[in-house]
Amino acid sequence: MPAKKRLLKRLILAGVAVLLVCALAVLFAIEPFAMLLPAYALPKREEGELRLHFLDVGQGDCTLIEFPDGEVLAVDGGDGSFSCTNKIARYLKALSPARLSLLVTHADVDHFGAFPFLLKEFEVQTCYLPLLPEENAAYLELLSAVEEAGCTTDVLTRYDRMEKEGGYLVCLSPRSKEEDDANDTSTVLYLAFGGVKILLCGDISSSREKLLLREYALMTGIFDSGDCTVDLDGIDILKAPHHGSENSSSREFLDLLRPQTFIVSCGRDNGYHFPKGGALENFRAASPEGKIYRTDELGDVIVSVKDASYTVSSREEL
Repeated sequence: MPAKKRLLKRLILAGVAVLLVCALAVLFAIEPFAMLLPAYALPKREEGELRLHFLDVGQGDCTLIEFPDGEVLAVDGGDGSFSCTNKIARYLKALSPARLSLLVTHADVDHFGAFPFLLKEFEVQTCYLPLLPEENAAYLELLSAVEEAGCTTDVLTRYDRMEKEGGYLVCLSPRSKEEDDANDTSTVLYLAFGGVKILLCGDISSSREKLLLREYALMTGIFDSGDCTVDLDGIDILKAPHHGSENSSSREFLDLLRPQTFIVSCGRDNGYHFPKGGALENFRAASPEGKIYRTDELGDVIVSVKDASYTVSSREEL
């Protein structure tokens, strides 16, 4: 075959390949074709096991709490980007929840971006909305998706609780509907399961941390809800507030908590340079033996709680 014909054939094949890739990219970016992406390969949850999946969704937040009865609570849903949304969808397909609920800790788009898609593609039982909403296009899209899905809605404030087999969740903050700072109205959740204590802090700042600290100093049982007690004096796992920003993870707060394990959700090479050096220093000062797990370094981080103990691993290690 002459050289010119061979070159022309290669160019045509290359062009076809490019068009095919572009077509597939468009196809999987359009609903519902994105749901054709395969589920992640995950080991099945063991009997009586609680798992928390801290997903690597870039500079955002998404924590999937997988309860022993098969229910999944998605605490935040990333920024809504293509990669983030498809990761969460593929992960949920792998978990195959018996029931699914969504919780928006606060109204920053990096905490609920994927939820409109999930509300269309999964059967959602309850959507917990933030105390302080925002009148922007992204949040209005979320409200529209919630209305279309027809799921139950609720707003969590202090003393609200969810009792589960083997444990419970208690909301510590916000306190009332008179609050006006978006980050500090983040839902703060205390999860107790099988003797393991876990605190999820949303994007609260050091000012909210210190307020909680002062209240707890007045009466250690101040956050208890019915028979669900809240013991902050030495916890096992802390989901670091606000991605490890310089305006959170105050030394005073951490000195009370003294976590054994820190989980930091942040994007690789993020423009905020989270986690900040000051936050990391406070982690190490409050808990010299504590271990720090970062989604920007490890990818998805999975905590398994069973038999009054827990293990931490990256998804790649499973």
